[in-house]
Amino acid sequence: MDHSLPSGQPVRALLDRIEEYYDAVPRSVARGEDFGPLTLFVREGRGWPFYGRPALGWRGAAVTAADVLRVRARQRELGLPESFEWVAETTPGLRPAAEEAGLVVHEHPLMVLDGTAPVTGLPTAAGDGVSVRMVGADDPALATAVAVPFVAFGEPGTAVGSAGPKEVAAAERTLTADGTVGQIASRIRAGLTALAMAAQDGTPLCAGQHQPVGAVSELVGIGTLPAARRRGLGLAVTAALVADARSRGIGTVFLSAGDEAVARVYARAGFRRIGTALIAEPAA
Repeated sequence: MDHSLPSGQPVRALLDRIEEYYDAVPRSVARGEDFGPLTLFVREGRGWPFYGRPALGWRGAAVTAADVLRVRARQRELGLPESFEWVAETTPGLRPAAEEAGLVVHEHPLMVLDGTAPVTGLPTAAGDGVSVRMVGADDPALATAVAVPFVAFGEPGTAVGSAGPKEVAAAERTLTADGTVGQIASRIRAGLTALAMAAQDGTPLCAGQHQPVGAVSELVGIGTLPAARRRGLGLAVTAALVADARSRGIGTVFLSAGDEAVARVYARAGFRRIGTALIAEPAA
């Protein structure tokens, strides 16, 4: 891994900035419980559960399997998934501790868009009557745009699949009923989330979000309907999200790619790998 980006930004400084971001993001809707070298974030109210992760600025003893097991016990007590998320290069000792505690660790390329680099290979439209735009909290298309990535992640990867509008309609009903759509609308109003979508003839085919905190934002949940893949829609949505982030004065835009194939797509768009994001969870 290079020690700096072409702009001269040191990778170590970027990793430190991202570590601070990861600690800050959950705190708008969750409380942090202290477990020494680890922090367990517990969501206040309904919504997607959070995880355990390294305690920001910890200077005590190195994390051990016993620390991981203590957090897992608390997660079970609260009815939460026994999951942990961290960056390999920032907290290298957590992986062996998690594995000793019985968890399986998954790797995801951690990539950043160089702040001074041109956004390359990101189309602003994908042809065939496709439009790409930001989606507001009161936009009639919000619920459908929220549902599209949920359907997309049901068929992971980049291959063309079968899921399409029928599956989106079912997901939209579920996500509206369980409050997910309302929560995202509230986050958009609060400036905590921005959402973009690519639609053809008014029908959303791809959507994604970025979540700004200060001068840093992460691109998350970018998914294209399996039936609409291989058309550049994910990159078009990425372009819209990057443009929105930069319009807000955000200098560091990053993401965790689902796998190496997805990482290669983002690399063609100018994102550079600076590390590895790790997720640990019990074996399936």
